[in-house]
Amino acid sequence: MIRLVGLVLTVSAGLLLMVACNEPVNQKPSVSDAAVMTEHSDDDRVMHLYFANNDQNVLMAEQRSMPEGIQPEKAGVRIMQALLAGPKQRLERTIPAETRLRGFYILDNRTAYVDLSNEIREHHPGGARSELLTIFSIVNSLTMNLTDVETVKILIEGQEMTTLTGHMDLRFPMRANLLYVR
Repeated sequence: MIRLVGLVLTVSAGLLLMVACNEPVNQKPSVSDAAVMTEHSDDDRVMHLYFANNDQNVLMAEQRSMPEGIQPEKAGVRIMQALLAGPKQRLERTIPAETRLRGFYILDNRTAYVDLSNEIREHHPGGARSELLTIFSIVNSLTMNLTDVETVKILIEGQEMTTLTGHMDLRFPMRANLLYVR
């Protein structure tokens, strides 16, 4: 019971922080956001975003770049927006195109909270492998690129869900899993 109250307080505090942020996150990526993740310069750092291969059975990294020195929360928003926009190369998206990012924040315990719209569930193709690829596309892209993030908790419409499509437990924050990466 104490653990549940602590979790509710943590999520509530995070949502308050999210509302207090000036940068809107519930929009589709703009052209300038997409450019931030693709243009290369000497001041950029290489990021690896994880999308499905053509057979939709493993994740593969697609390189993007982001300016150095961006605050971790803003970098997380940009990574999520790039994942939602989909791959630029010959890979497949893991998140339904209709899905929107509702919020993103990082707690002091190094857990990132990603709040997605319900379209991630409504338009998801289903199946255990597809659900795995969706979840670890998000988790790996954030944990492998942001040193301030060790685990990721996925929320849908601001709510904790037990599962995305019936296969993976979403009740707890997740760590990167490289077993599905080639």
